[in-house]
Amino acid sequence: MDGIRKIIHIDMDAFFAAIEQRDFPKYRNKPLIVGGAPDTRGVVATCSYEARKYGIHSAMPSSQAYRLCPQAIFVKPRFEAYREASQTIRKIFAGYTELVEPLSLDEAYLDVSDTQLHQGSATLIAKAIKAAIKQETGLIASAGISYNKFLAKIASDMDKPDGLYLITPEQGARFVEQLTIDKFHGIGKATAQRMQALGIQTGKDLRNLPLATLQQHFGKSARHYYNICRGIDNRPVNSHRISKSVGVETTFQRDITARQEVIAQLHGLLEKALVKVAEKQLVAYTLTVKIKYHDFVQITRSRTLPHVVTTTSGTLAILEDLLRNTDIGARRVRLLGVTLSSLENRSRLTHFQQTDLFN
Repeated sequence: MDGIRKIIHIDMDAFFAAIEQRDFPKYRNKPLIVGGAPDTRGVVATCSYEARKYGIHSAMPSSQAYRLCPQAIFVKPRFEAYREASQTIRKIFAGYTELVEPLSLDEAYLDVSDTQLHQGSATLIAKAIKAAIKQETGLIASAGISYNKFLAKIASDMDKPDGLYLITPEQGARFVEQLTIDKFHGIGKATAQRMQALGIQTGKDLRNLPLATLQQHFGKSARHYYNICRGIDNRPVNSHRISKSVGVETTFQRDITARQEVIAQLHGLLEKALVKVAEKQLVAYTLTVKIKYHDFVQITRSRTLPHVVTTTSGTLAILEDLLRNTDIGARRVRLLGVTLSSLENRSRLTHFQQTDLFN
């Protein structure tokens, strides 16, 4: 079929933890957690598959991970080692196509539509990339292959770890019909809950709704949802994509009011945002807090710092200071978010500045 894209999504399996287990044999075959210490407000950056058996996952508070698996080994991230491995992997990608869109240190989209290597077979190319990564880094990657980015991303999660999964153009629409809404990449937990409340449990349910109804409930995102439930995603692989900001947010099942609980939640969100920024090899100078009250009134408060945003006590004090001119403590809160912006390449920092980031 002419004009059909061939997209591969490569996703490294338990990347940070796998590097730690590769470099330190004492961690192998043990539940390993890379992230904050369990006696702090830190979060899990990633964890080994041995830890995942206990229900531990990335972005979980480290204290909760410890309760689930007290025997787990907690280690601080070594981003320099992760960047080195990521650079090796990206060099491998470059041997197959110039159209590479990195999403973070451990995943990327590749458009191999015009590549003649391996008879032009995207599946054979994905196999070759996986083998090269294993040979050159000792690490395991999973690959998803399809005709668009949405389905390639879904495919890479299908057979983890060490997965290789193909969704053809003939299979796409039918595959999405059977997919549960919580498995849709790009539909977060809060949106999935809203969809489920509307009776949307699967891609087929989503497809049955007219665009006008989706627009009524989901606004600007409606067109994207309308397309992906039909297996349509026309976004190109963008090898020049530059992040302008990185944000994380959470919608609470029950509104929260207590100031200390709000502060604790914001600390955790800041940790998650900093991990995402570090994965992109960036640093941030602007910190923004987003608050949505129970009546859907939304406010933001920002501060641009003279130094890099970190998890040190100085930054945490600024985070708390941003709440001073708000109704926190007096009004119920339904959603909180933290966004980091004014981004800069981390390589421009001195060694001592980099060391301070995660202390």
